[in-house]
Amino acid sequence: MTSNQTVTTVTGPRRPGGPLSRSAERRGGELLSIGAVLAFLREDFPEVTISKIRFLEAEGLVEPQRTPSGYRKFGPADVERLAYVLRMQRDHYLPLRVIREHLDAIERGEQPPALPAPAEARPGPLEEADRELEAATGAGSGVRLGRAELLAAAGAEEADLAEWESYGLVAPGPDGGYDADALQIARLVAELGRFGLEPRHLRQVKAAAEREIALVDQVVAPLRRHRNPQTRVHAETTARELATLAVRLHATMVQAGLRGRV
Repeated sequence: MTSNQTVTTVTGPRRPGGPLSRSAERRGGELLSIGAVLAFLREDFPEVTISKIRFLEAEGLVEPQRTPSGYRKFGPADVERLAYVLRMQRDHYLPLRVIREHLDAIERGEQPPALPAPAEARPGPLEEADRELEAATGAGSGVRLGRAELLAAAGAEEADLAEWESYGLVAPGPDGGYDADALQIARLVAELGRFGLEPRHLRQVKAAAEREIALVDQVVAPLRRHRNPQTRVHAETTARELATLAVRLHATMVQAGLRGRV
């Protein structure tokens, strides 16, 4: 059987453990290497990696066969299960524990629990943060402030802003105006300054933010390059979610570290 025929086989029913049972697979179903499975899944899930597939196996969500030399071999039902797991994570943000419950229900021939709304239909963590920022600043994400307006809103002097800009902490847009993010940064930098922290001290914070940005870009870059417009839109949603999680992780680690010093 050719590889093209194999793809036709596994793209049938989009539910795990479908008509091709595991016993049927073991009797003569076409088996794929982990590399072939990766190539197939990347059509719909360009962010998936071999490490991800191995992780899902370690979590017990898929159980490929093993050759005598230890190589993994995946049957059609294994590929269906992987696609189901990835879809539930991408579209519904379900944790693996809940996805496992769905798979177990399907294996028993039962209806899995009702799914939450797709991620695009409900606000993500950063959308909530945007609303908080809007309430705090009295302006939405499309706000444009002049230099004097930014200084007044941040409670800062011209010399302060010039120094912040020299360290790359705050930057105007192409039109010379400042957006809501710049205003929030200016306010936070000004507040830290009241504790004696100068812009030169905040270079490490900026460097850490740039590393987190690079990490998020690494994850979503395949999504942004995808030919499907919906996938490219999903890339921005994913980037915002990852950014929020990274910021929360950073804040929690700092708080936990300081708590041990009290």
